[in-house]
Amino acid sequence: MKYMGSKARFAKDLLPIILKDRQVDQVYLEPFAGGMNMIDKVDGIRIANDQHQELMAMWQALIYENWDPPKSVSEEEYRHIKYNQSEYPKHLVAYVGFNSFGGKWFAGYRRDKQGKRDYWSEHYRNITKQVPNLEGVQLSCKSYLDLEIPENSIIYCDPPYASTTKYRDKFNHDVFWEWCRQQSKAGHQVFISEYNAPEDFKCIWEKGAKTTFSWHAKNLSTKESVERLFVFTK
Repeated sequence: MKYMGSKARFAKDLLPIILKDRQVDQVYLEPFAGGMNMIDKVDGIRIANDQHQELMAMWQALIYENWDPPKSVSEEEYRHIKYNQSEYPKHLVAYVGFNSFGGKWFAGYRRDKQGKRDYWSEHYRNITKQVPNLEGVQLSCKSYLDLEIPENSIIYCDPPYASTTKYRDKFNHDVFWEWCRQQSKAGHQVFISEYNAPEDFKCIWEKGAKTTFSWHAKNLSTKESVERLFVFTK
């Protein structure tokens, strides 16, 4: 699924590091699962959490209720859903809302210019292709602060980045980093994707890449950024 900040293109680099020492039946948990572009490539016991209610309603409908989403949505329908969200099922609102520029929530209708790209067919194919790989995942919809985390879990965090364009919901980064410290001290293996981190976190992987959503970023190129993976140094 196209989703703002998706790590789909980095999964082949990140997952071997994150899962390197995974034990049998060890839980893999994502507090900010979003477009499910990492967890759909992980097997075993998985927990996918995100506090975005519409988004998680969409995954619930797709994975466990056999919902077949529409293969096309007109611009008129898109606008009506955008401005009248309470009139529609949450799973449909999410499906439509995230097929927008940059995978950002209702950021504008993606038009098929001169028949070169059918964005709705792409959206449909991408999401429905993920569904079989998500069967069995445990879905959760709450703040990451309220999660009950099984003992000795692997936690991969892909939070809203501090220096980039804002997501729909406000996010306190100081509280987040302190939460990561506490989870690490509790015995979990915690990995965090970000551009930068506090001094007591160590970068264990980095890779430069062109980005499609950091055009609001501070002190970053409009074309390139350096993705990093951090762990708490204790």
